[in-house]
Amino acid sequence: MAAWLGLVPRQFSSGDKAVLMGISKRGSQHLRSLLVHGARAVVRTAPNKNDPMSQWANQLRERRGFNRATVAIANKNARIIWAVLRTGDHYRAAA
Repeated sequence: MAAWLGLVPRQFSSGDKAVLMGISKRGSQHLRSLLVHGARAVVRTAPNKNDPMSQWANQLRERRGFNRATVAIANKNARIIWAVLRTGDHYRAAA
């Protein structure tokens, strides 16, 4: 789902050879922008919090920078949304 949204590089793999293409913009532009804007808010407010997601976001922002951390969190949120939709369960934060 994240590749379809354009949040991660497209992957064309065969056997043990993995070819990563550029980040596509083929999915829903509106949905992608909503995920990125939400992730931007998470990264911006993460220094004031101590939960595991905020700690991970802070470490990622220090290592990779603000924009890459934003897209990484948007990707993580897209994967969480996909899992919730696929299973039909309620969201439970990992403890």
